[in-house]
Formats: sequence, C-alpha cells, structure tokens
Amino acid sequence: MESAPASGLLCVMRRIVLRTETDWDGWRRATRALVQAGVEPGALTWAVGDDAQPLPGAAGTFHVPRALVSVASVAIQAREPERFGLLYSLVWRINAGEKVLEDETDPDLSLVRRMALSVRADAHRMRTNMRYLPVADDGGIRYLGWFEPAHFVLPANAQLLARRYPHLPLSIVTPDGSAHWDGSSLLFSAGLRHAADDEALQAWWEAHSELVLEQASADVSVPEAETVDEAPRPPDRPPIGSVVLNTKPDPALMRAGREAGSCHRCPLYQPATQTVFGEGPTGASVMFVGEQPGDQEDTIGRPFVGPAGQIMDRAMEDAGIDRRTVYVTNAVKHFKFIPRGRRRIHQTPEVPEIQACGFWLDVERTHIRPRLTVLMGASAARAVMGRPVTISRERGRPIQTQDGQTVFVTVHPSYLLRLPDAAAKAREYDALVRDLMSIRSLMEAG
Repeated sequence: MESAPASGLLCVMRRIVLRTETDWDGWRRATRALVQAGVEPGALTWAVGDDAQPLPGAAGTFHVPRALVSVASVAIQAREPERFGLLYSLVWRINAGEKVLEDETDPDLSLVRRMALSVRADAHRMRTNMRYLPVADDGGIRYLGWFEPAHFVLPANAQLLARRYPHLPLSIVTPDGSAHWDGSSLLFSAGLRHAADDEALQAWWEAHSELVLEQASADVSVPEAETVDEAPRPPDRPPIGSVVLNTKPDPALMRAGREAGSCHRCPLYQPATQTVFGEGPTGASVMFVGEQPGDQEDTIGRPFVGPAGQIMDRAMEDAGIDRRTVYVTNAVKHFKFIPRGRRRIHQTPEVPEIQACGFWLDVERTHIRPRLTVLMGASAARAVMGRPVTISRERGRPIQTQDGQTVFVTVHPSYLLRLPDAAAKAREYDALVRDLMSIRSLMEAG
C-alpha cells in the first residue's frame, strides 16, 4: 500500500482516512491511486478523521464516465457512512469493464442515485428555507443564518450563496459546522449543536464569534454546488416570524415518503425521475394541495419549487404566511409530461391517476390532520372533494366537506404563468394574495 495513494489521506492497514465529510478531492485522488494499484473494494475501509496525512499520488489516469462523476459529486455529501466505499466500488467495477451505468437495476447504482436525489433536495431546502438575523459586524451588518441539514450540504451551498450574494457578509451556522463569507474569502469553522431560538443563536454568536472567526479556515475540499433555476430568498430580506424555527417533519410521513418512492399504483412512475412527496412540519395547521410536480420539482424532489412555486412563495410572504409552517403537497406525486426535444411539457393528470395517488394524499391528510386544506386548482379540488369543481364558483371561502373537513379553493399558481399580459398577471396575483390573506385569517382564528 506504500504506492497507493493520495494527498490529504492516511492509509494504514488499507484504512483510508479523509480529512472531512465532503473531501471530494481527497476521495478522487485516493480512488485513482487505489484502482490503479489494484486494491479491491472489499480490502478497504473508509473514515473521516484528524489523522489524515498527505501521501504520494498515483501516476497515470483512467477514464470515469462523466455521468458517474456527476452523481458521485452529489452523493458524497450524503449522511451515509458507507458512501465512500460504495462510490469506490462503482469506479472499480466500471474500470474493470462492467457496464454499470447501463443497468438500471444495479443495486449499488440505484442506492447512489437515491442518495444524490436526497442530497439535492436538502441542498435546495437549505438555500430556500434559510432565514437570517442581522447582527453587528465591525461597524456594519453580518447576516447570521441557521439550518439543520439532513446531509453534509453546507460547504458546497456556502460557495454558491457567496457567489450569489457577493456583497453581503454571511455566516451560516449548522450542527455540522459554520461557513463565513466576508465579500472576499469563504472560511469554515466549528458549528453549534443546537439553537433553541433566535435569542440563543444571537447570544452564542455574540459570545463566540471572535474565536469562531479566528479559528476558521479556507482549507476545505468540496464538490461544486449544483445550480438550478431557483430564486433563493435574499439574506437581507426581513423574515416572517423566527429565523430559528424548531419544527420537525412527521416521522410517519417520512416513512410514507420513502415507501412512495417505489409506488407503482399508476404508470406515471415509469418516466418520472422520482416521487415528489409532500413536506412540512408535524402539527401544521394548514395543508396546501396542488396538482402534480413540474419539471423542476421532479429534478429536485420537493413540491412547489419551480416557477409556480416561486410565485406561491412570493404571494405567501406578501400575505404574511411563512411557508415553513405549512404542509405543501400535490394530489399526484409523479410528473406527467410529454418530451419535446430537450423539454418536458406538463400534461394534466387524468382521473384514474388522481384516484390512484389518492392513497398517498389520504396518508398525508390522516397524519397531518390540518384544520384547513387549501386546494389549488381543479385537480387538487377533485382529489379531495371527490367531484368536478369549478374554481370560479367555489373560490375564496371556507367549505365544509362531507367528511367534516374544512377546505378552501383557489387557483393554482401556474395559472398566472399562462396569462397573456402583464396587467392580467398583476390582477390575478393580487387576487391570489387576497385569498392567502383570507387563509391566514382562518389560520389565526384557529
């Protein structure tokens, strides 16, 4: 093993130690050297620790398909201890001549892809859900954010956020670590295990920021963050409610979401990238139901994050609703589309598809038990009310259903995208905000 190698690693008894949880450069150097040295996957263990030492690299190169590099750079951020060895095994097998990427049923490849999808959703959630506290910083303002990631998405996301907001000093604090951007350099340091509320986060920062920044380092290896067509909330926009929002997803719904990932109740699962389940905190008093995921939702794995979702987010904020406090889902969990060149064109789900997916919507409604269910568009209204619904006739008022639930019908935000002129869009946007203000009043009335 003396010749096996990689900068930033220590190999003792075939034990490879990476410097950090996202040591992308170290993993790639080690993998290149180990594969060329003929070290089989079963002969290795991988770890992360402070005992990593630089070792010589290997001479020569070999080809790894770009598709595998792309998925590996995302999957390596998963909070999964076996990910380094799993990714090494795929590279080893491809180098040995196996057509791994052509086998859609390969269990290792399937697992890596699921890990990458989960990381992508968590990274996007961090960029769009995070809120910031303005704190004093050398005569200016620093924006202090808090997020509890499911995966190790901080380093890559911090790079992306620094590029998007180059003139805003930021510090993002997580239990895994902190990232600090001052307009010229991005540094990483220790994080905070738990923040009970905004006051606790600010008190920790005031007490420890000097030491935290003094100990911060730029020496972090991390894959490039994926970029998507999104509209992250600007750090300097005042948040609705708390920055630190200690809400947790419902464990039963998390299990249901994993089960729905292999749902074959209707044919829509076949062309879709993934199941897009709902999301929101345990005990949410309001559930928003749309029609189905769109192109971006299918790619990212979260409901209402594409153009229609961005309209909904803006309208919610204008109406005084914090999206983080409500449950958001769709009547149908797979993207229905027809391909047109490189584009995927949305197709309205049919009644049998809505009925088939009604199983999962019933699971969500049973566990959330919302006081109010907001039905956005005709497909969502039909899914819950069990009959065709004319939006213009039912819109804008609470309705009692036969099962004793309270629902509120409004338009789907995508309706605004289809309007022909700016005046019509502005008029209908104002109407949507008025509906959401009525919904907020119902939320506050309890």
